Amino acid sequence: MPRNTLSLYTMIIHQFYDKGLAHASYAVIRNAKMIVIDPSRDPQPYYDFARLHEADITGVIETHPHADFVSSHLEIHQTTGAVIYTSKLAGANYPHECFDDGDIIHLADIKLRAINTPGHSPDSICILLQDENGYDKALFTGDTLFVGDVGRPDLRENAGNITAKKEELAKQLYHSLHEKVMVLPHHIIAYPAHGPGSLCGKTTSADLQSTIGREVKENYALQEMSEQAFIKMIVADQPFVPHYFGFDVDLNKKGAPAFQQSINAVLKAGTALEKNIQVIDTRPKEEFRQGHVKGAINLQDGEKFETWLGSIIQPNERFYLIAATNEILDTVIKKAAKIGYEQNIKAALISTGGNEQSAIIDIDDFKTSPERYTVVDVRNWNEINDGKIFSHALTIPLPELRGRLDEIPADKPIVVHCAAGYRSAAAASIVAGKINSVPVYDLNEAIVEFEVTS
Repeated sequence: MPRNTLSLYTMIIHQFYDKGLAHASYAVIRNAKMIVIDPSRDPQPYYDFARLHEADITGVIETHPHADFVSSHLEIHQTTGAVIYTSKLAGANYPHECFDDGDIIHLADIKLRAINTPGHSPDSICILLQDENGYDKALFTGDTLFVGDVGRPDLRENAGNITAKKEELAKQLYHSLHEKVMVLPHHIIAYPAHGPGSLCGKTTSADLQSTIGREVKENYALQEMSEQAFIKMIVADQPFVPHYFGFDVDLNKKGAPAFQQSINAVLKAGTALEKNIQVIDTRPKEEFRQGHVKGAINLQDGEKFETWLGSIIQPNERFYLIAATNEILDTVIKKAAKIGYEQNIKAALISTGGNEQSAIIDIDDFKTSPERYTVVDVRNWNEINDGKIFSHALTIPLPELRGRLDEIPADKPIVVHCAAGYRSAAAASIVAGKINSVPVYDLNEAIVEFEVTS
């Protein structure tokens, strides 16, 4: 059967985007050969894309050991024989070829050249693509440069083959950007590894690609400033770090087990729940309130489920996973696997409800006398620092809540709020699992009726 002529005579650059983790990965095809860059946990989309274009996957490039998702680089290698390329600084424990400054991968008549760009991590690289005419066409920037932002420098202080303080990494990032990235021709298309909502940056744009010229002109972190000013700015006000980030760095450094085999190994059966093992109930909050297992956390299946799962549950913590249907159960197991947490699942179960019911707030009474309630604000610190909605509220961001429950007094009814209702549903269930001497209420979407007061 003749190969697809489009794949044979043109170069294809294709972006795969996972909105849940705000993660972008890429396929580059030339003359029926394909390179995958920063693949997600499930390799099937890359196999399907290669099959569609009748191409063979010959290489996988990792721009660094990722903190916010698990990569399928090792599985793709084991399945297809593709060579894995990554920086020698990553200390990879899987079969690979080192890919550092000056190293070139030939994909038929185009070239992929490594550029070491430490800063987000000590082992970060960018990948410059030159077309068949030697024209610099694209830069795959990993977590070094995003659209409207740059990678945060505080994730490798305690994880990975090489660790470094955030100030030192911020200094390295400044030089990588100014000496390696910003000096490139401005027409080059920049393809980042993340988009809006990623916790690997602060203010990432909604756009999923840009140009070097646009970023030099518009990106706040690329404007003219001293090294010290850059360091001070870039280390300030970074988002919280989920519990799973260091775990994923180490897992990616050695390579994760095969995706489908790993999720198939999750026990799916009715079973008596063991005490002292956390239950994650993924049903909508309305169903959860009507009946749930005592102590269960209501982490609803949604767009950011995997991020919040890894922000609430520790990497070595076993948990039960509950859903309303088999279809949803399969979905949330796969989402857990995207951050390497499928191995933590004690069992995955269809919900049969439970004997516990959630208290329902009398919103009129709360509006009349909010001081008669203990209010817990579980928004992130950057939101809290922009102003509290209730001046007397305790401020305990959701990722910190399980470790700070003793700070919540139980002498008055408790009201939990976030900014829109998703986090407060999880937080209220966490508090109610610990405190049962007073009602625990979720303010839910009613929070939009209140304004920041300070």
